[in-house]
Amino acid sequence: MSYGKHCSEAKDLKARCAVVTLSDTRTRQTDGSGKRIEQLLTEAGHAVPEYRIIPDEPEDLQGVLTELLGLDDLDAVITNGGTGVSKRDRTIEVVQPLLEITIPGFGELFRMLSWEQVKSGALLSRAVGGVAKGKLLFALPGSIAAVELAVSKLILPEIGHLLFQLRK
Repeated sequence: MSYGKHCSEAKDLKARCAVVTLSDTRTRQTDGSGKRIEQLLTEAGHAVPEYRIIPDEPEDLQGVLTELLGLDDLDAVITNGGTGVSKRDRTIEVVQPLLEITIPGFGELFRMLSWEQVKSGALLSRAVGGVAKGKLLFALPGSIAAVELAVSKLILPEIGHLLFQLRK
């Protein structure tokens, strides 16, 4: 794949992102994963005007995503939590129907990179990414190691190019 003459222009694009943590127990003080996503994004020059912690309930997530995806001043929404296989993990069931364009390579590469850290435990992740209502939407696991991996190795290196493509 060739990025052509627009590569440097795309790399310089800065995103306005929302971070959403799904948890029944975390607070702003104890949300290590959400704070780490926010930190990685802001250190890279992106803005995080929206940061929310909501109960791990599908209805709550549906409402928040509907609201955030409707905001004109956001480019991306990154959730963390609720991507496993327990009865409470329903983030993917809410996110996938919203995706108008899926980015299968995001989940595939995330699980491949996770293999290096957690071996066969990587198969438990159902992380997904794509485009919903013209915005990037990523659903990440809730661990700090998982969000560091996804954001630093996959999202940050490509977010400018993805935004460039969406804005064409």
